[in-house]
Amino acid sequence: MVVEADGGSRGNPGPAGYGAVVRDATTGEVLTERSEAIGTATNNVAEYRGLIAGLTAAAELGATRVEARMDSKLVVEQMSGRWQIKNPGLRPLAAEAAVLVRRFAAVTFTWIPRERNRHADALANAAMDAAAGRGPSGPTVTAPRIVEPPREVAAPDSPARAAARDAAARAAGKATAGAGADPATAPASWEPRGTSEATRLILVRHGQTEWTAQRRYSGRGDVPLSERGRDQARATAARVAALAPTVAAVVSSPLSRCTATARPIAAALGKVPLRTSDDLVECDFGAWEGRTFAEVREEWPGELDAWLASTAVAPPDGESFADVTVRVRRALDGLLAAYPGETVVVVSHVSPIKILLRDALAAGDAFLHRLYLDPAGVSVLDVWADGGVAVRSVNDTAHLG
Repeated sequence: MVVEADGGSRGNPGPAGYGAVVRDATTGEVLTERSEAIGTATNNVAEYRGLIAGLTAAAELGATRVEARMDSKLVVEQMSGRWQIKNPGLRPLAAEAAVLVRRFAAVTFTWIPRERNRHADALANAAMDAAAGRGPSGPTVTAPRIVEPPREVAAPDSPARAAARDAAARAAGKATAGAGADPATAPASWEPRGTSEATRLILVRHGQTEWTAQRRYSGRGDVPLSERGRDQARATAARVAALAPTVAAVVSSPLSRCTATARPIAAALGKVPLRTSDDLVECDFGAWEGRTFAEVREEWPGELDAWLASTAVAPPDGESFADVTVRVRRALDGLLAAYPGETVVVVSHVSPIKILLRDALAAGDAFLHRLYLDPAGVSVLDVWADGGVAVRSVNDTAHLG
């Protein structure tokens, strides 16, 4: 679905209101409208309120993927994680919007010129008139004034409404099979499965680096293993060889801290092929690269709260966990297609491995911030062709002493 949202005030701050329109992404048909006078507020507060109302309406209609369009550059850039949220009054609103974003499989934010946002603008202006005492007060779902040629709100039996109901049913848990399906909707069964039918993934986090020891965000920077990290890599190689004497391949992130961990493993397994995959690289932490959590909290408090609240929010100039998820799932699909029923060692970073484990366990996004993975820790999961998954171990570090 598409959400178009706007907000404004007469005076900034002054009598304020917002408007939001939810459309079918294919036909452009209007599914619902929301607007409300919110008393005295600033333009930016009203714009955030419009976004929140639009996302809420889309969620109620059962949307799974949303494109949010606004003519507010500030809101679009802040929700995309590219701009800092310096105004303390906007941070709670951004956090509320980020929580809503988590209800969808994917949300993108797009800036559009004001003339392309005339429907939401008309709703917002009517709400501002109400806030100033020149019109009806309170929420409304019909725009008193439409600047662009009006579109009918979809009838209950319209194709767009039917599509929305289908999306809501899928979101409620209609099962889909296959390795590429949403893990939360994969078929669940206590029926025993033979391990010979599964593709076994041995997930290895790279060994320690200097930044790992200092607890610094380490994303795309090519930080090498420390001396302890190299010792860990050798110990992990022996552990993996004991777990799986026969391995089809070792597949690694291309960053040196991973390849330096992967090479001893491949050698210990009898020089099995060592390949790299760009999709297994760590999340791009952008402006937070090399910083500690405390340093980020000090300099980017609002952005950090929004990032912790939603996988759709990226660090400034960085990459969201939602984007990482797309490429990690693509990597998984490739491994399952290339090595069906075989064992593969995957050497990667904290974020990709957490995402694989989150999906395997059908866990919520909070899992990503609650699971701890040690350097050189080993996790094992089996994946069957019908979508079945068994997590056999998580963060095994017995080999590290």
